[in-house]
Amino acid sequence: MFVDVAKIHVKAGKGGNGSVAFRREKYEPMGGPAGGDGGKGGDIIIIADESYRTLMDFKYRKLFNAPNGEDGRNKKQYGAKGEDLILKVPVGTLVKDEGTGIILADLNKDQQSFVVVKGGRGGRGNTKFKSSIRRTPRFAEPGGIAEERWIVLELKLIADVGLIGFPNVGKSTFLSVTTSANPKIANYHFTTLKPNLGVVKMPSGETFVLADIPGLIEGASQGIGLGHEFLRHIERTRLLLHVIDISGQEGRNPMKDFHMINEELHTYSEKLAGKKQIIVLNKIDLPGVEDNINMVRSELGDSYPIFEISAATNTGIKEVLYAALETMKSIPPEETLYDASEVVKLHNVVKKDTINVYKRNEIYVADGYFLDVLVESTNFEDTDSIRNFQKVLNDKGVVDRLRELGASEGDSVEICGIEFDFIE
Repeated sequence: MFVDVAKIHVKAGKGGNGSVAFRREKYEPMGGPAGGDGGKGGDIIIIADESYRTLMDFKYRKLFNAPNGEDGRNKKQYGAKGEDLILKVPVGTLVKDEGTGIILADLNKDQQSFVVVKGGRGGRGNTKFKSSIRRTPRFAEPGGIAEERWIVLELKLIADVGLIGFPNVGKSTFLSVTTSANPKIANYHFTTLKPNLGVVKMPSGETFVLADIPGLIEGASQGIGLGHEFLRHIERTRLLLHVIDISGQEGRNPMKDFHMINEELHTYSEKLAGKKQIIVLNKIDLPGVEDNINMVRSELGDSYPIFEISAATNTGIKEVLYAALETMKSIPPEETLYDASEVVKLHNVVKKDTINVYKRNEIYVADGYFLDVLVESTNFEDTDSIRNFQKVLNDKGVVDRLRELGASEGDSVEICGIEFDFIE
């Protein structure tokens, strides 16, 4: 089965918590702080691997979680880092954020990698909170929150040359006689339900990848038939061989077919419509093709290179391949599709300094990522820890913002789900 689109949920590992510990040596049973830091949570990394051909591994499994970092230990020992989770995909895979549609990565080279979600940082142990006025801190920092998101993996073929044309015009036969590929061939529409690739080896030793793309029908740009699947797969090809059944044996008009397919390309994408095309008139071995050949040459001969072939008898194939090779040399490879600045923004969706202060009914509320971490790292049974909590609230302007909203002595204030009395 050819699986070329998959939606999965990826969640990195949470950072390990910092440790609260003290030295307990023979002559110093309650020595200074000795709590170690927690380990960083594991990242999830997507790597392009040329040995993979489809996204089949992601068809039935949808949830992927990286290991958490270990908690810190006593004697200032750090917790172990969570192991990174590696997901391998075929070369030519786009990674998109499902919520925004932003392209996070365009993995078009073997072993190219991308960190799709980052693990939480390890929390600091109580050793890191020791100061000249706080000799024995009894609190530590919790591990950082891990990134998570739904992503869409979309495989776009990396072929140098794409065969386009209506169903049953002979594209699969052309591929079978020019490469070692063995596509399914039969005399009915939509024989090709998935892309087939083959490598063309020229006598000079030069090679290029040729793709037989599923056939188009009218309305494909709106998703009719194989529509969007077809169009998505030809976006990366450098050159298009437009195969036309010149025999008209099914009562079709070759020129009408040509214009209809190009209209679908244009409607879907200006980029697609602008790709160079070589016109390949197939089935010239059938009787009565002369009038159609003359019609096509008369209308298109000044705009496109045109070749007459019979894929069934191998006539004219060599000339088409040489023309494709020479034309392709003048066309640069596909450029990167994603905006790196957008990726940076997504990685910072949960900002570490986020603080929200607002009023809900009669209760004043403060929350956000920063305050979540502050509350988790506070030991409310320890005087020094509470003083540190109050100092941070003042330094970050939380108290001033509560006053601006009307908070006064004795009012209820909820900070990350914990209720306090406002004290001036």
